[in-house]
Amino acid sequence: MNKKPLKANLEMLSVIVPVYGCKTITKDLKSIEKEVSGINLPFEIICVVDGKASNKDNTKNRAKKAENKCIKVYSYPKNRGKGYAVRYGMARSKGGIIAFIDAGNDLSSKGIGMALEHMKWYNADIVIGSKRHKASKVNYPFKRRILSAIVQRATRLFFGLNVSDTQTGLKIFKRKVLEDILPRLVIKRWAFDLEMLSVAKRRGFDRIYESPIELNFNAQSNITYRSVLNFAQDYLAIIYRTFILRYYDDDKKDIWKNDKKLKLRYSS
Repeated sequence: MNKKPLKANLEMLSVIVPVYGCKTITKDLKSIEKEVSGINLPFEIICVVDGKASNKDNTKNRAKKAENKCIKVYSYPKNRGKGYAVRYGMARSKGGIIAFIDAGNDLSSKGIGMALEHMKWYNADIVIGSKRHKASKVNYPFKRRILSAIVQRATRLFFGLNVSDTQTGLKIFKRKVLEDILPRLVIKRWAFDLEMLSVAKRRGFDRIYESPIELNFNAQSNITYRSVLNFAQDYLAIIYRTFILRYYDDDKKDIWKNDKKLKLRYSS
């Protein structure tokens, strides 16, 4: 017998923090807590440790040092990819507004408050932090700027997403958006941000806006040839599923219905 989902708190902000092999996670979580404590909303922070980078990796223990009544830490032994970690956290979130932000100490948590303000101003379905926003303060390599520009132009061409940056690790969603799109998503690793945005727009959630961020590039996160190739493969797969298979258009689609770990535990 299936249990009914618990009731979500639509006034709450849930912040998901996916992390893998991160030495700064204790500081990151405390910084995020300090930022959202100044926002007039009840909140929860859900840190998901996406497996171990090595036998000596103690990211989980570092995250646990920041755990308290507002910060919960989840983990699993095998690395599953950032997309999986974000959705694992979202499945456990109680809030009516759900954000995720990258760890690593290069993306400032101040962007969360600004993104929430933009959500109010525009009555947005989704707000994404953008490196290319005019008010953003960013310091990141030229190679990344070129790749970002290429992805942005392709994204506008293929998916009609009129945004300048889909890959920055700060995004905020209304819960109703996630309840509709999460069961349809396929990608667990590289281009999951793009899949979330493109499926949301295709499902009618087209009030997508950008907000400024502060970013100081951290050399711990680097682009490799393999990561670019993997992203490109995922990108092409989204195009194929969208326009050839019409995969995301099926109202009954729920490919994760048998994966209890990714099933939303709370419902609006």
